[in-house]
Amino acid sequence: MKVRPLADRILVKREDASETVKGGIIIPDTAKEKPQEGKVVAVGSGRIDDNGKRVALEVKKGDLILMGKYTGTEVKIDGVEHIIMREDEVLAIIE
Repeated sequence: MKVRPLADRILVKREDASETVKGGIIIPDTAKEKPQEGKVVAVGSGRIDDNGKRVALEVKKGDLILMGKYTGTEVKIDGVEHIIMREDEVLAIIE
């Protein structure tokens, strides 16, 4: 399925958190926190400013980003969980 977000929205796939901690303890799925890193899968065409001009997004497809734990809307696409969120909810781009 092909999905293209609208306006200033982006489609993000969360990066999996590691299953063990430094001490070697394995954390079950139910106790894991939501990862705050994700990979941008698709981006919208940008928002329209007050003058009617389209403003391009800073993030692009393939960027690794840092986001809040509970931002965006979770959706399942082809059985894989993704998040649709606005660009202004992105905290940082990881380089």
